[in-house]
Amino acid sequence: MAVYAALFILIAGAAGVLTATAESPEIALENPDFEVSEGDQLDVDGETYTVAGISEGDDGVTGTLEQEEETELSETWANESTVEFEDGEWRVEITGEEPTEFTLVEVLDRQAILENDDSADNETVERDDGEYVAVTEDGETTLVPVDEYFPTPEEQTYATGDSIEYDGQTVTVDEVTTDQAVIVWQGTQTTTIEVAQETTVTIGQTEFIAHFPDASTMTLSTDVAGYEAQVAEIDRFDQYNSGLTRVIVLAFLSTVLLAAAAFVPSRY
Repeated sequence: MAVYAALFILIAGAAGVLTATAESPEIALENPDFEVSEGDQLDVDGETYTVAGISEGDDGVTGTLEQEEETELSETWANESTVEFEDGEWRVEITGEEPTEFTLVEVLDRQAILENDDSADNETVERDDGEYVAVTEDGETTLVPVDEYFPTPEEQTYATGDSIEYDGQTVTVDEVTTDQAVIVWQGTQTTTIEVAQETTVTIGQTEFIAHFPDASTMTLSTDVAGYEAQVAEIDRFDQYNSGLTRVIVLAFLSTVLLAAAAFVPSRY
């Protein structure tokens, strides 16, 4: 019993030493295509990307890439909607069954007009025959119909292909239908790519494996096969380490059982 117990203890000790001294392999992308920090740029497939940020959170270290590119942008103005235009509000009006143009009708700020007129009340009044503005001059108050008091709203008509100065840039009327008018212009669009630790990411037409050696550096490598080989090596190490741990436990239990069996009284 003592010999077998010593043997099991020796086995457990050897397994324990191997477990304690073994160093777990780590992911390390050798000769990566890119090693960048926040603010750096990288060129992939003729396109330029900027590292907008690298941060560490609950899900580990992540990075963000941004690309700005010239593209055609558009905006849709629905019929009878209100749009901000020339420092004011204008109503979109489209008429006809097959329209090729639309009209912007100025939306008057009636409240501001009334407040700026010292002779007029700040609110209109309703009568059975319509809406009026009460105007007081020389101590006498007169009800003026709103159509006569307020100025005629300005109107601007644009057809397909016309250019408009809108929001600080020149836009073109691309399409007009019964329901809406579409304007287009050339602008800059920002595309964002989120990059997570040890995941594959497609940038342009190229696939990379991403790795963050620290919370401020991102490496990108096209050697995906090399990365997968390292992952496989780590999996094998974990399996071997788990097997050695089971050996330690079994050896210890076996030693205890042998010791307990030695003290069992003989029946003969």
